[in-house]
Amino acid sequence: MPAPVRKAVIPAAGLGTRFLPATKSQPKEMLTIVDKPAIQYVVEEAVEAGIEDVLIITGTAKKALEDHFDRNFELETLLERKGKTGPLQEIIDITNMAKFHFTRQGEPLGLGHAVLQAEQHIGDEPFVVLLPDEIMCNGGQTVQAMVDAYQETGSSVVALREVPMEEISSYGCAAAEPVSEGVVKIPHIVEKPAADVAPSNLAVMGRYLFTADIFEHLHQVTPGVGNEIQLTDAMAMIAGDGGSGLYGTVGDTGSWDAGQKLDFLRAQVEIGLDHPELGGPFADMLRDLMKRREI
Repeated sequence: MPAPVRKAVIPAAGLGTRFLPATKSQPKEMLTIVDKPAIQYVVEEAVEAGIEDVLIITGTAKKALEDHFDRNFELETLLERKGKTGPLQEIIDITNMAKFHFTRQGEPLGLGHAVLQAEQHIGDEPFVVLLPDEIMCNGGQTVQAMVDAYQETGSSVVALREVPMEEISSYGCAAAEPVSEGVVKIPHIVEKPAADVAPSNLAVMGRYLFTADIFEHLHQVTPGVGNEIQLTDAMAMIAGDGGSGLYGTVGDTGSWDAGQKLDFLRAQVEIGLDHPELGGPFADMLRDLMKRREI
């Protein structure tokens, strides 16, 4: 049986320049969606799929990430003294979701370089990589499907979804050979191909499950523009002749790209509408606003 998947890596060293000035003094991953920072949704997704150990790759001015997932005894004491047991338990539960670790990327040398920072922590175990900009609409189901495919194949797995062909140039794109329901073998993968040469309309989502040999391939990648090490190049080595094999899970559930302003707003609305306390009043407010604006 393949080894269990216990660890997750979340690369969070980016500067978030698309959200300036909001990200001038706070990490983009800490921007709030309704009542939680964006990165907490990603961590909860991993935990829902059985992850117990989370390594967050940070960079300059990212201490707020560490503080969020750590205990705050002063705040806890204040909440306890005021009898606010609900909020008290909620902030304690954040810390207890998983065992958290943090390390710095140091230089912005690409996603592959960020993943390489996890090599010592991961060792020879399989692990998942979750990009914090992408928040799944289905919680941990995407990661769980990847874990199931890994248990079936013993190989690295990426999450895929169909996109319109005219949009494929914005994504990594996988050629695909059906294996079982919802699972495909990927003979090769390319980064942001033009629509007329793309091998399929299957786009790589920001979720990956790797066996530990990904690190060997990342060390072999030739740096590209800006001396960056691209994760897709290492994935292509895994998928190619002599590699350990690359598979994909094809899902039809959407996601929110929290790194794009419009999608960030969409996430606010959709998550807000599903909120157990705010959903109803928020829906009424939106209907009233649309009526008054004659939308």
